[in-house]
Amino acid sequence: MLPGHLARALGVTPADLGPWRVVRKALDLRDKRQLRFVYNVDLSLPEDELRVADRWASPARGGCQVEVVDEPPFAMPDPGPNPLPHRPVVVGSGPGGLVCAYFLALLGYRPVVLERGTRVNDRIRDVKRFDGGGEFHPESNYLFGEGGAGTFSDGKLTCRGTGPDVLRVLELFAECKGQQPGRPNILYYHRPHLGSNRLPAVVKALRQRIEGYGGEVRFLTKVEDLQFDATGLNGVATSSDFIPASVVVLATGHSARDTFQMLADRKVPMTPKPFQFGVRVEHPQALVNEVQFGHRHREYEPVLGNADYSLVARSGHDLFTFCMCAGGHVIPSVSQEGYFCTNGMSLSKRDSPFANSGLVVTIPVEEFGGPDVLAGMRLQERYEQVAFEVGRGTYAAPVQRATDFLRQRVTPGTPPSSYPRGIVSADLREVLPPVVVESLRHGLPQMDRRWQGRFLRDAVLTGPEARGSSPVRIDRDPETRESPGVPGLYPVGEGAGYAGGIVSAAVDGLRTARAVVRKYAPAVA
Repeated sequence: MLPGHLARALGVTPADLGPWRVVRKALDLRDKRQLRFVYNVDLSLPEDELRVADRWASPARGGCQVEVVDEPPFAMPDPGPNPLPHRPVVVGSGPGGLVCAYFLALLGYRPVVLERGTRVNDRIRDVKRFDGGGEFHPESNYLFGEGGAGTFSDGKLTCRGTGPDVLRVLELFAECKGQQPGRPNILYYHRPHLGSNRLPAVVKALRQRIEGYGGEVRFLTKVEDLQFDATGLNGVATSSDFIPASVVVLATGHSARDTFQMLADRKVPMTPKPFQFGVRVEHPQALVNEVQFGHRHREYEPVLGNADYSLVARSGHDLFTFCMCAGGHVIPSVSQEGYFCTNGMSLSKRDSPFANSGLVVTIPVEEFGGPDVLAGMRLQERYEQVAFEVGRGTYAAPVQRATDFLRQRVTPGTPPSSYPRGIVSADLREVLPPVVVESLRHGLPQMDRRWQGRFLRDAVLTGPEARGSSPVRIDRDPETRESPGVPGLYPVGEGAGYAGGIVSAAVDGLRTARAVVRKYAPAVA
């Protein structure tokens, strides 16, 4: 069917088409009377492609847009001239660390991956126990453990970037059980989504590939310090031993606060970075479907599944939705005992009756309240501690109806919520920085107007959401990707301040692996 559409759009026959592939498939929701998919396709033609593109360059020619693309294929460099004295160490098994380790292992570098948490199967049991009211495990939770924070954050594979590196990462995830029959293709769907029930299998398969190529993954092994000698970095001290290394890839994620403190103590160059802070907003999923699909939503739901959305409200500090989870659940995004923070997730079927989204503001550095490089982290901790106390010290979630938030009153009773450990009606202004409170006050009515009066009516706010991104950037040279103060130290991914999701962190890990390979040959066995 699609080749026929392509041929008609270009004015040729299907037999005239050369090799082609779908680059992107997106659902166009602008006309509720006629929803449609829009495709971006990469193809070759036997006739002169420049002439075809020129023929279709006129805006008067409707139906499709054509342009010539000359993109180099994916490639890894040949190994550098200098053999490493030791195997490279990768700290953290989130997407950045795992993908970096995979490409290093693939090319014979036999990396050692250090993960402070547990294997993903053990982690699943610990998370389920916590959701059911059990004790908090400081090294095996929603943020720490094999797969990193992304394992329990919905499994979105959306990425703003394009190109061969992004495609190769998506192909790797698909190869590692990320693509299933009958599901939207993660290689080109505009908002590819795995689900928190499918991500563990992908993570495990990727780890097994690393091990199969000679890499090693050690669990419950926390990096406590970097060690130096007269020539520079010479290894890492862990909770169990010392590992010699002249190359250390630091991919610890945005919540390893003790690691940030260790780096600051070691005078590793870092810079405060703006980060997202806000709440989760929850609606009935049926309402979201009605708003997005229109009056025919019941007809579309069996075909399209549950709808998502994206909104921005302009004010002094823009309020915007982030990590929207259709058919999802609000979860406790906790990495330290005595602190409380929320996030959202959904399973592959997205079949919860609730929809939730982050509703956040980017906190500028000047709002951190101090010159300390870790001032943003301290701000997170301050409000998360208050939220834990408001939640009665039980990891119950502070909630408030959006209408009550605007009227500055505590919601009577307990509104409906997908949060698993119980909720507490509260004044969310207590757990949010003033800049977030003001942005919500100005932005919520704007979003309500966008939904023609349906956004506020059933919206329930849960807060705080403080882990949308890292509050610090670990400096690195843009060419070598090494720390300017610590040669051999390679900061990677979301925690280092260079990514904003699963795929972007994985791509950052891939490119760091490429930088290591370009400079070094594998260690002699």
